[in-house]
Amino acid sequence: MTVARADSAYPMLLSLRPVAVQVGQTSECELVAHNSLQGAYNVLVEGDGVTAEVAPPETGGDKPSKPSPERLKLRFHVAADAMPGAREFRVATPLGVSTVGQLVVVRDAVIAETAENDSLAAAQTVSLPSVLAGAIEKNEDVDFFKFHVDAGAALVFHVRGARLEDKIHDLQPSHMDALLTVRNGQGSVVAAADNYFGFDPLLVHEFAEAADYFLQVRDARYQGNAHWQYAIEVSARPFVVTLHPLGQSPGHSRPVTLVGHLLGTDPLCELSTSAAAPEGITWALPQLRGEPTNPVAVVHSSLALIDEGAGENGTPESAQVITAPSGVSGRIDSAGDIDCYALDAKKGDLLSVEVMARRVQSALDPIVRIVDASCSTLAENDDLSTGRHSSADSQIEGWAAPADGRYAIEIRDLHDRGAPAFTYFLRVEPSRPYFALEADTDKTQLSPGAASPIFVRVYRKNGFVGEVQLAIEGLPPGVTATCGRILADGSDGAIMLEAAADAPMAATNVQITGHATLAASTDQPAIDLVAAARPLQEIYMPGGGRGHYPVETHAVAVGAPADIRAVRLSANSVALKPGESQRVEVAIERAEGFEQDVTLDVVYQHLESIYGSSLPKGVKIDDRASKLLLRKGESEGFITLTAAADAKPVEPQLVPVMAHVSINFVMKRTYSGPPFWVCVSPAAADAPGATTGP
Repeated sequence: MTVARADSAYPMLLSLRPVAVQVGQTSECELVAHNSLQGAYNVLVEGDGVTAEVAPPETGGDKPSKPSPERLKLRFHVAADAMPGAREFRVATPLGVSTVGQLVVVRDAVIAETAENDSLAAAQTVSLPSVLAGAIEKNEDVDFFKFHVDAGAALVFHVRGARLEDKIHDLQPSHMDALLTVRNGQGSVVAAADNYFGFDPLLVHEFAEAADYFLQVRDARYQGNAHWQYAIEVSARPFVVTLHPLGQSPGHSRPVTLVGHLLGTDPLCELSTSAAAPEGITWALPQLRGEPTNPVAVVHSSLALIDEGAGENGTPESAQVITAPSGVSGRIDSAGDIDCYALDAKKGDLLSVEVMARRVQSALDPIVRIVDASCSTLAENDDLSTGRHSSADSQIEGWAAPADGRYAIEIRDLHDRGAPAFTYFLRVEPSRPYFALEADTDKTQLSPGAASPIFVRVYRKNGFVGEVQLAIEGLPPGVTATCGRILADGSDGAIMLEAAADAPMAATNVQITGHATLAASTDQPAIDLVAAARPLQEIYMPGGGRGHYPVETHAVAVGAPADIRAVRLSANSVALKPGESQRVEVAIERAEGFEQDVTLDVVYQHLESIYGSSLPKGVKIDDRASKLLLRKGESEGFITLTAAADAKPVEPQLVPVMAHVSINFVMKRTYSGPPFWVCVSPAAADAPGATTGP
């Protein structure tokens, strides 16, 4: 029987070489990871049109090389109509499902970097169009590619490098900062580009003379890392950065102006969207003169769509009049440009304003503010916060009009820049209570007969105060879920996953949601609210910090039997009275030979920061009356829960009782006992029939 050791950890993906695969082709790539990839049996790829499998080991030869446990060949099958762009993928092994890796789907043939191309003389000759895939492997590494162009030819060089590292667990916080340089046959600089999409450059150049040229790529600081993989798309096709207007109604079509490079004299096209298009940001493939461009971000919205008018709107007096709710597509056309939109409000009206720009690949770094008729600032925001992650976009929520009157919403660039690529989508709506959710992790590791929790955190918006019931779909076979709730006065809730003793080894991507109901009022009926939880991948930060980065998928995997076979509890619930304590015995079943320290807890925490706690308010662990550290050879401990004297009554609340095994200073493998419930009974004075005074 295969045994997955908890102290051996699930794979943490580092790099894929080459990092790009072509549409309509089957491509083989080498994956490198921390921790063993042995026994890998499945590959999960985000989105449609791309599947993958573990390539069989090579055979033959006089002395076949012994495969490295931290390297693996993957075979990607890419449909001809697969959407180009970056995608997440993971590998499932007996140790569990891996962290997120990044793969780039491209239109042109992929040319992998050769071993020696670090000078003009050793430049690798390539044909165009193509995608150049390589790595800045070490300090002072420089890669050269030689290509030929005809006189008057114009090329686009688009680099993906740093953007592929945001989600990689062990590549934080230092990323590749690629610098592109085009040189002629004598080595003189013809063109160069540094940052455009963050640290990733975009270079567009028209070549006056027919000749052989050289593309040089290096890190701007002359740093390097074997896992700093890049993909440089080189072609003479149009390249779209953004479009205007950004707002699109699902199921409709409208003319849009493409913004970018090599678009010709008529960059107009008709953009159609499916009626099933989800609300929010998605990627589209505009058709320009009958040919698809590169993918571009659009905003699908059910709001009434308004386009910025042609007239002057740079002051509150000249502001374009709009109503709420509406979605406005606009653009900061030139340096110093300011856009203003006016709307009427009654005293006490609540308004929410959101600017979407950087998230849709716009060059705009927006600041939004609300001003009155005298241009006095009433509210202002630069960067918005979305839970544990922030964005350069802007948002004002729950602003209350101080008096009846006309107000203006002002949008400008933080640095007073402007150009056709500085597009935005402005959402203006009456504030309504809602909530957003984040899952603390992006993967849940199970083994047969064992359990593990998922913690989900709520962010309450515009006065939402209700409970949120959690749900999960898409679990692997043999896995069941007990879904808890987030209490009205709490921040976190839990979902408990349990794998049957005979659950097969399997991994799937799941969907986690939260459900709540807004009670009916005099002016509106009851409203059901549903929100999807955004998964956050743990990333290692220097100094031992535990960081998070948003990812698109949460995977659940059943692996092989692990070092802790079961966590057993002396009770499946406790009922605490205010001021009372109760003790729960906890016993772990260790696999033979497993002697590592194990920590017990009901709160997911690191360096005294709490990342998940579904305990009712006023209930906590009494550390001094608990045995939470099980040292070598120990298998029994206990947890004492205490309710504060003023703890309010709470119906049974799902609280995981966990056993943690450290993987590194930040990461841990978490096991759990069966579903455990904590409730707080009413105080004696609050009990039915009790008197409250003399």
